[in-house]
Amino acid sequence: MLAPEFPPDLDWLNTDRKYAIADLRGKFVLLDFWTYGCINCIHVIPELKRLEEKYPELIVIGVHSAKFVNERESANIEEAILKYDLRHPVIVDSEFKVWDAYSINAWPSFVLIAPDGEVLGKTSGEGIFERLDPVLPGLIGEYDRRGLLNRDRMRFALLKETDRAPQGFLAFPGKICEDTPGKRLFVSDSNHNRILVLSPDGAILDVIGSGLQGTQDGSFYEASFFWPQGMVLDEDHLYIADTDNNLIRRADLRLKMVETVAGRVMQDSSKPPGPSIPRRDDTPISSPWDLTILGDWIYIAMAGTHQIWRMNRMTLKIEPYAGTGREGIIDGLAAQANLAQPSGITTDGHALYFADSEASAIKSIEDDVVVTLIGTGLFDFGDEDGPFEQAKLQHPLGVLYHDGAIYIADTYNHKIKRADLSSKTVVTVAGMGKPGHKDGPALEAELREPSGLAFLNGRIYIADTNNHQIRIYDPAAATVSTLEIGGQKGPATKGCELCGVRAADTGIFAKMRGSKR
Repeated sequence: MLAPEFPPDLDWLNTDRKYAIADLRGKFVLLDFWTYGCINCIHVIPELKRLEEKYPELIVIGVHSAKFVNERESANIEEAILKYDLRHPVIVDSEFKVWDAYSINAWPSFVLIAPDGEVLGKTSGEGIFERLDPVLPGLIGEYDRRGLLNRDRMRFALLKETDRAPQGFLAFPGKICEDTPGKRLFVSDSNHNRILVLSPDGAILDVIGSGLQGTQDGSFYEASFFWPQGMVLDEDHLYIADTDNNLIRRADLRLKMVETVAGRVMQDSSKPPGPSIPRRDDTPISSPWDLTILGDWIYIAMAGTHQIWRMNRMTLKIEPYAGTGREGIIDGLAAQANLAQPSGITTDGHALYFADSEASAIKSIEDDVVVTLIGTGLFDFGDEDGPFEQAKLQHPLGVLYHDGAIYIADTYNHKIKRADLSSKTVVTVAGMGKPGHKDGPALEAELREPSGLAFLNGRIYIADTNNHQIRIYDPAAATVSTLEIGGQKGPATKGCELCGVRAADTGIFAKMRGSKR
């Protein structure tokens, strides 16, 4: 089967031109069907980068087939390209034209095309590097002998480096955490791989992390992170969800030292072994996204496994708590429930509340029972206020309990909403639903994919992720303003039911999997 042609009317991002299948002859082409809110799609990005680096005979073309309405906009996809530092072209496939042409039914999915344009096979799910790496050398040799291979590395006119780096002080800040007694804020400056410690008026009190990507423990100056997200403060210790490292880190604010307390560091076999990193629990974890404390436990929104985990505050032993690991929206006993990419978590001191992002849902856990408060299904989303049973959200990433209500960073609706736990109603309190940057009256303000919330001194601080800023919602004045930091101002219905399932492999992928059995 020859590869179906790309429809000529689709937009291409991260490149200065559109390509036809004929333009790619002489190369192996790997089509990556993804949507940027999907955790499994995020997980395969490092695998794709490894393949691109190792095999100049292979080029990757991203095909962004969006699940959510917000993910269909080219400008928002471009932000995701920057956030995840993609170095290949991306086709905007918001109407599923390429998806349908290649008979795709899951995110992420992959199609391998030979240098002569023949489709060699397709597969779905994580682990694309381990599936392709054993067979690509043989395929490369075969097509080279046939005179069909171009071994030169194909260079795309990608975004300039100056365009890739946000010009403000922050780069895609993911979460924010308050220290009420100490009157401090902790901000995960995610794409700078560091944590900022701020005063309520934006003065920089400290920086945790060198800014380098890595897993180094040590002093605040030496320590390194990789795309850190949620945090929680436990006396003099700040626990950090080091998301892309799949680790939980602990920063001693008194001694100014960072140590790894949970998770497993993936060693790079290409480098000589370094000193072992002491840790209390090396149980593997996957994309920890947010943290909160309740009783003797630190609870973890474990987006990568669609679960809530917990870590004992004294022993630091870590274990699954809620969710089977299967993506879904099934309530009931914590260990039997199905969750969908929990990405924000908070507590009122009795119950847990979390944002189940892929289900556009808000859920609670009390007495080891999961209950869905807002949301009805994996593909049910929108922007509707009102009673819990009617309200709709779109991929919320952040939650904050305060004064009888859950404040929600309704990320893909570019709004902050308040879910009153007594009246069981949802109202928008900030943001007009239009992505942008605008201060002023709260309901006229513009945000851009806000992801984290914290309450301090009567105001709600917002990690306004794609604006690279911290915004302030003042409930009393009903206004939104921008925090000045350190003296600087910052300016679907398609697919299978489960994101990330591994569909049946075909062609070369089927042969590979067969050879392993």
